[in-house]
Amino acid sequence: MEEMAVMKQFIQQVSIMGDVTAIDADGNSFTLQCRSGDSFKVRVRANTEFKVVENLDTLERNRLPEPVNDSCSDICKKIKKNISIGWLLAVEGIYQEVESASSFDASIIHILNSVPDILAFEETHWWLNQIRLLADEWLDDIFGTRRNYATDDFAELYRTNLNILGGETDDNIQECATLSRLIYGLSSAYLLTGSRRYYLAAKAGVEYQRQTFRSLTHDGTQCIWAHGWRKLKTSSKLVIPSQNPDDLNSIPLYEQIYALAGLAQYYRITQEWEVLKDIERTINAFNDFYLDDEKAKVKGFPGNGGYFSHIDYVTMRPDSEALGKNKLRKNWNSIGDHIPAYLVNLLSALDPLPIGDNSGNLIRIRDKCRDMLEMTLGFIVEKFPDGGNPYVNERFMDDWKPDHSYSWQQNRAVVGHNLKIAWNLTRCAYYLLCREREYLEAGDKDKAGKYASQAKRYIELAQNIGDKIATHGVDVIHGGLFDTVEREPGNGMPLEFAWSNTKDFWQQEQAILAYLILHGADAKDGRYLKLAREMMAFWNVYFLDREHRGIYFRVNDNGVPIIQGEYANKGSHAKAGYHAFELNYLAHIYLSSYVGNRPPGEKTFSMYFIPSVNSSLLSINVLPDFFKPNDVEIVSITINGVPRTNFDKDNFQIQLRKEDLGKTINVQFCPRCSK
Repeated sequence: MEEMAVMKQFIQQVSIMGDVTAIDADGNSFTLQCRSGDSFKVRVRANTEFKVVENLDTLERNRLPEPVNDSCSDICKKIKKNISIGWLLAVEGIYQEVESASSFDASIIHILNSVPDILAFEETHWWLNQIRLLADEWLDDIFGTRRNYATDDFAELYRTNLNILGGETDDNIQECATLSRLIYGLSSAYLLTGSRRYYLAAKAGVEYQRQTFRSLTHDGTQCIWAHGWRKLKTSSKLVIPSQNPDDLNSIPLYEQIYALAGLAQYYRITQEWEVLKDIERTINAFNDFYLDDEKAKVKGFPGNGGYFSHIDYVTMRPDSEALGKNKLRKNWNSIGDHIPAYLVNLLSALDPLPIGDNSGNLIRIRDKCRDMLEMTLGFIVEKFPDGGNPYVNERFMDDWKPDHSYSWQQNRAVVGHNLKIAWNLTRCAYYLLCREREYLEAGDKDKAGKYASQAKRYIELAQNIGDKIATHGVDVIHGGLFDTVEREPGNGMPLEFAWSNTKDFWQQEQAILAYLILHGADAKDGRYLKLAREMMAFWNVYFLDREHRGIYFRVNDNGVPIIQGEYANKGSHAKAGYHAFELNYLAHIYLSSYVGNRPPGEKTFSMYFIPSVNSSLLSINVLPDFFKPNDVEIVSITINGVPRTNFDKDNFQIQLRKEDLGKTINVQFCPRCSK
């Protein structure tokens, strides 16, 4: 093949992200080195805009000091004020290459520091503000100025689809899974802020979901959730099977899984028994209709383990010919999505076992969740990695042979799924390390050793995936995480894109959370923190829709939002007030716990709970997420503003009195890494 000649003339608007390695203020330039190792000499002009990153509140945040006694040019002064060696920057500009010469003229320089020593998105209030603004706007868009909510409000006004302004679209469907995801977001916003508005909206949403979409079996032991509910001109219609193209006229397991996301997070806050009962009924349905275990052989299934991805709504079987391409298939969603959607939050609420009248029932549910967690983790570790290929397999036949012919996916990797696996493997390793400590304290060294060994294996695989994606999925010039790529490029390049080199908001979330928690597991060389900071920078510079207080679904490689067609929607089947809220919630507590650069007086973070007055439990678990032992400790507890002084800082199960039920519990944590 003939080698390409030097560009005769190439002009492109481009964004770059990297670290400042040299500054020539008098020469109106500085040098930025990208993750790729490439360096760009950035030329600053008189009309170059220096812009400190803004949150959704659009408040101007530049508090960098002015240069002292400096008589250089205005451009020189701006460079000295806004740019320092070692700082991470994002720069938009015009790149030109003509013959052997090149130049990069900056149009906008995105400064990521409000003050010299701390990145703006690592300040203690950044993610709190973002989750408040998202929650307020979402509620305002759907319910107007209401501050109290009832099930009738959801019946009348809730809708899955919102246009970019937050208004109605022509499709008025209410999807169960997206409602549940919004409930998850509102519950997470309450956990971080204690705002009663979010709690009341989540409570009404939970009741509406249970009234409208729940379908119980004849004996009341299993629950299947309807896909949606649609208001018609003279009536209404409950839509049982999925209406989404990949899942049309089936009951896909991932929709059932996400029907639990909001219920589980809400249960963490309230311990409402009826909500937990519906969660258990749904888990029963997973195990009775989708599970391919030894018991399933009597139904004619292969019994190779794991969960099938779809069942036929008529026969309630995964082997129906009516399922077409989804017959007897398994995938990431049917195996791995159990973990982040509900298992982590449910086990956080149930383990250690709460104190109260329902302890026997809670043991049963907790043990089901433990078994599911162990089983799904086992298949993720054994079946998903693919030898020398940097990407996991995501779809499988019933015998776990990789399926590289499925519909749109073929032999392609969704990059964010890889980091979702890394993130959740690390979380679960932390959970197992807590169980190791329990068995050590009980004197059972064999079981303790088992959990320690598994945790080590999970973290090592998570690190391996995180390291591979750093070079086979992260955009090493512009920043951010790519979407879908060919697992085996046929273009002679390291990357071949399935469609385009775009980036999606939910995959950016997975990258941020994966690299933050990996930093918590291994902070020695700081490589994961560096990746997390670059991912957070890309999110906060490019994905925030500040005009409408929302999140763009997709941006191009340079960070320009794509708002044509379905991507113009603020709410949709794939974008339902979930991933952005999950990011805000977990980024806040991960940064607080694992990144020890907090200023004095800002080394703590709070969470809020409000146990139901109908709860029969007299304790509540308050550990913020799956954390390993000694990550955090409790520094204060207040109940309706009254301090409680007799607590154990290392015991994350708070004992309650009957009079505490229905009251707001505020727990303040201190990360040990910041001492």
